[in-house]
Amino acid sequence: MNFPEQLKYTKDHEWVRIDGTVGTIGITEYAQGELGDIVFVELPSAGKAVEAGQSFGTVEAVKAVSDLYSPVTGTVKEVNKEIQDSPELVNKEPYERGWMIKVTLTNPDEVKNLLDVEAYKKLIAK
Repeated sequence: MNFPEQLKYTKDHEWVRIDGTVGTIGITEYAQGELGDIVFVELPSAGKAVEAGQSFGTVEAVKAVSDLYSPVTGTVKEVNKEIQDSPELVNKEPYERGWMIKVTLTNPDEVKNLLDVEAYKKLIAK
């Protein structure tokens, strides 16, 4: 399983890639594998506020519907329209084309509360 080292992870299996004051958010390879084939993704619109630890949307798979939790607080800057038309990209490329939203960070220090790659690997190994 692939877990990019430059990302930060949540216990709920989301990831965030920080680039300056913008965080790109998606779900991990582990999460998409557990969900199975993803058929629909519901995401907030640009301009909506998201809060760390709070739900910002849902992902619907053949097996189940699961909430998506934001790893950071901020304002949605961009929504990945490509996955709304082709939700299977979340299964195929969870860290690249399968990202969900980009958020302008309100509090960049929140990233310190997230898991690094080693801590995340230990979490899913349980």
